[in-house]
Amino acid sequence: MFDPDILARIQFAFTISFHIIFPSFTIGLASFLFVLEALWLRTRDDAYLTLYKFWLKIFALAFGMGVVSGIVMSYQFGTNWGPFSEFTGGVLGPLMAYEVLSAFFLEAGFLGIMLFGLNRVGPKLHFTATTMVAIGTLFSAFWILSANSWMQTPTGHIIENGRAVVESWWDVVFNPSFPYRLVHMVLAAFLTTALVVGAVGAWHLLRDRENRAARIMFSMAMWMAAIVAPIQIVAGDMHGLNTLEYQPAKVAAMEGHFETQNGAPLILFGWPDMAAEETKYAVEIPKLGSMILTHDWDGRITGLKDFAPEDRPNATIVFWTFRIMVGLGLLMALLGIASLFARWRKSLYSCTWLHRFALIMGPSGFIAILARWFTTEIGRQPWVVYGLMRTSEAGSPVAPAAIAGSLAAFVIVYTIVFGVGTAYIIRAMNRDPRFAHSPKGEVLRAGSRPVADPTIPQAGE
Repeated sequence: MFDPDILARIQFAFTISFHIIFPSFTIGLASFLFVLEALWLRTRDDAYLTLYKFWLKIFALAFGMGVVSGIVMSYQFGTNWGPFSEFTGGVLGPLMAYEVLSAFFLEAGFLGIMLFGLNRVGPKLHFTATTMVAIGTLFSAFWILSANSWMQTPTGHIIENGRAVVESWWDVVFNPSFPYRLVHMVLAAFLTTALVVGAVGAWHLLRDRENRAARIMFSMAMWMAAIVAPIQIVAGDMHGLNTLEYQPAKVAAMEGHFETQNGAPLILFGWPDMAAEETKYAVEIPKLGSMILTHDWDGRITGLKDFAPEDRPNATIVFWTFRIMVGLGLLMALLGIASLFARWRKSLYSCTWLHRFALIMGPSGFIAILARWFTTEIGRQPWVVYGLMRTSEAGSPVAPAAIAGSLAAFVIVYTIVFGVGTAYIIRAMNRDPRFAHSPKGEVLRAGSRPVADPTIPQAGE
């Protein structure tokens, strides 16, 4: 029989893995819609309005699936993680409430106007609605990341009667890891959206290089990749330094270091063996690990052997999820650099290999975010609240069969519902944006006047 704690962790990991995909996309997409509408209002170029309408429908679908996938997690806190909820409720409960009072109210109050009011309210009011929804998604990220960061680096609390009680809300919200994690996550959301937009633009350019809407979205996405990917690398480095200070065991697992050493190598690849307490088949670059982690060639890196066996995260998993994230991040930066080169060569819209590269990279942002999340959460183990509460102490006394049954139900329902929803989103992306929202069947080709869609009857025909 499976351990109920393991089953509960698998269930929560499954549901949150589905959930995090959609908010990470809608955070960036809401800001992209804000930019598109601002450009349309400023230039009155209908190409921006066409793209706004094209992506608005996709945003609505992704936003809805994000809300639905997140609802069940609040129930899991009560059913599977009762002791955790009791211990942290005084801290995390208000943070979740602040997210509802700020982010959810903004989104709920203006989402309807954003989705259905384009032809019903004035352009300035509609732009205000788009702006508020975009701000709401960022507020949501702020509060959720604050809550999760407190679980990583808890501060601003005292323990009374076996419960965490807030002593300083400022220290709780702005805990040591929060600024780094917030920046890292928001940049990841922007990159994820840029890669999806770029992939869709590349797909349509491969079909028609003169597609002006595809040109615009591809160009904007490549600018974002070229600018944000290098910034994300710097932000990740700063986040790593913070993690080294507050969670050295996690960093040791990420890097595959079991021995404490000065001038530690960078282990590119290998297989961390927790039982043997060594990384087998390691491919190393001497001293580079210390340089990256401490900015000193002879910096000291603490190994996993310095921690009690029961306090060590699973290095076998964390080592590889971290490398998946970093590897994809480097490919994102490479895509941005390649786009700059193509732009310089004036072949951004005709470079087939670049379009195929961008198309392949389309889902990479989601994969990188999941890899990052696994690294963060598995690397925190065996703690659910770092240094305060172990995961083994956080679970409710629920029968394994009950958890297994609900897990099976989640797998079936999520696969069907979100499989259909995702397929519909992909279908919407596949439709030519020039024709998707043009009642007269008129579209813009690069450097030309409106061109009629031959599949739509015109006046007088």
